[in-house]
Amino acid sequence: MSRKSERLINLTIALLATKRFITKSELFKTVEGYEGSDESKERMFERDKDDLRSLGIEIEVGSFDPLFNDEAGYRIKQEKYQLDLGEVTALEISLLSLAATAWQGASLDDAAQRALVKLHSLGIAVDDANLLDSVPAFSDAGFDLPMITRAIAEHQILEFTYRNFDLSEDERRIVPIGLSTRSGLWYFTGVDQSIEEIRTFRFDRVIGNFVIKRGPKGFETPENFDSKRIFETLSNTGAVIDVRRGKGASLRALASSTKPLGEWDQIQVPILDMKSLAALVLWHGDDVYVQSPPELREIIIESLKDLARAHG
Repeated sequence: MSRKSERLINLTIALLATKRFITKSELFKTVEGYEGSDESKERMFERDKDDLRSLGIEIEVGSFDPLFNDEAGYRIKQEKYQLDLGEVTALEISLLSLAATAWQGASLDDAAQRALVKLHSLGIAVDDANLLDSVPAFSDAGFDLPMITRAIAEHQILEFTYRNFDLSEDERRIVPIGLSTRSGLWYFTGVDQSIEEIRTFRFDRVIGNFVIKRGPKGFETPENFDSKRIFETLSNTGAVIDVRRGKGASLRALASSTKPLGEWDQIQVPILDMKSLAALVLWHGDDVYVQSPPELREIIIESLKDLARAHG
């Protein structure tokens, strides 16, 4: 990411987080990237404001105290920091997701966090919740998102080795037609060339790298394909977890139901984010056992394998 892009994102974060109008002098003290003489900082700030406004971000100008002729201040109101995207194609969603990934990383990096700390130190109230509401969290699962979006746009063929639920491995050959995310995990959907049917795959089950090949002539995305309905056939009731009696208080607090099983209780927990729930289960060690879904169990097993490899 360029220094200017990083500065623009950090400026947006500061203006979103502040609960009052923040002056230029305060911004220059908190946002990294404003360097040089006072005149050069002023020019950089004016250009940055124009750039943000050209992107449709409304910057409100006002006074710290309307009763006095104070230095003008700036802020971005959360309710006005919204985009009306209208109808968006699967490819456009993929590209927007890539931008969201960059925004998420920048909003949580050291420079952005130092800016928020400096705002606190200057006595400026900060509303961190605004940032979390406006920053979608995506995990790229280590795959090359631009490569996948290009394959979707150009109807190329992806060849790869895939690990199934039962840990068996198959060679797959598909034409990708969409990307999606669910419970913090990435999926891609395509037309399986061996059976000519639509199938959905999880990126973290791809073994090794993709091989890209020229796609079939005249390929068209199936008319009945709707990326919004990919997961309709999958159960979304939540996780079924056995918890040792008297243990797992934090999991029990999330449970929608509890069934006594002698020394254990079986609880159902709604899944809002698969990885967050997996981390909570791991925290309780052998006092909990995941019955379902298999995706949650797989994340936990892989995490334990990573721990074993790291610590021997």
